[in-house]
Amino acid sequence: MKIGFNMLLWTTKVGEQHRAILEDLCTTGYDGIEVPVFDGKPHYYDALGRVLTGEGLESTAITVIPSHEMNPIGDDSAQRAKALDYVKWAIDCTAAMGAKVLCGPLHSTLGHFSGAGPSQAERGRALEFHHLVGDHAKAAGVVLAVEAVNRFECYFLNTMDDLAAYLNEVDHPAVSGMYDSFHANIEEKDPVAAIGRNIRHIAHVHISENDRGTPGSGHVDLAGTFKALKSGGYDGWLTIEAFGRTLPELAAATRVWRDLAPSSAEIYRKGYRAVSDGWARA
Repeated sequence: MKIGFNMLLWTTKVGEQHRAILEDLCTTGYDGIEVPVFDGKPHYYDALGRVLTGEGLESTAITVIPSHEMNPIGDDSAQRAKALDYVKWAIDCTAAMGAKVLCGPLHSTLGHFSGAGPSQAERGRALEFHHLVGDHAKAAGVVLAVEAVNRFECYFLNTMDDLAAYLNEVDHPAVSGMYDSFHANIEEKDPVAAIGRNIRHIAHVHISENDRGTPGSGHVDLAGTFKALKSGGYDGWLTIEAFGRTLPELAAATRVWRDLAPSSAEIYRKGYRAVSDGWARA
């Protein structure tokens, strides 16, 4: 198991200006960071990967599909083509950085709603999309960890059972799933039981408190989460995802209207202990 920290607490583009944070994350004990891949070219991420290696950190990557103009399940072929190009670009950036996992809600445009539940036509388009990007990811040595996201942010895949049933249909070696404790806290009848039922489709994990603040400070059942993952044989990343108000645009996108912790340092230091100690006890 490896412990990571998602850099979206501070930025959508990690750079030299974040070196002090990277150093402290490494000193705290983190094995790596999760890098937002929202813009830039592969050569930028290649250089960033070398910086991270120098700091003793590994990486995973995260992206979202930000515009309805590039919706993988859209009824317009131009939308789907743009989505395919976008995710292929994100895969290339991930591989250039040396990361092996690209995670996120890589199934539909984040925040876009049709006004109804997912249709069979949309499911068919998604399957075609994931077979195509799956082939690209496999060639690049990257696994896509597709995220089930709560109903207030998307309508296509909301629960782990939804995600697992869908991934059974995809049936591609480079397309798997991820579990996020924040989204599960909203959507699952029993978030811990959802892990056990769907463990074979969990390639990546986000540890996120119910308010998206410091892990261990809210009511997410971390002890049960770690026990279920460990008993199921999970040995991948446990990446903390928390949000703050450092960037107004990002705060607005994540609906953070108040400080969720006294400082970002408290989130990653206390969060690390919550994950490290909790896993050891599980």
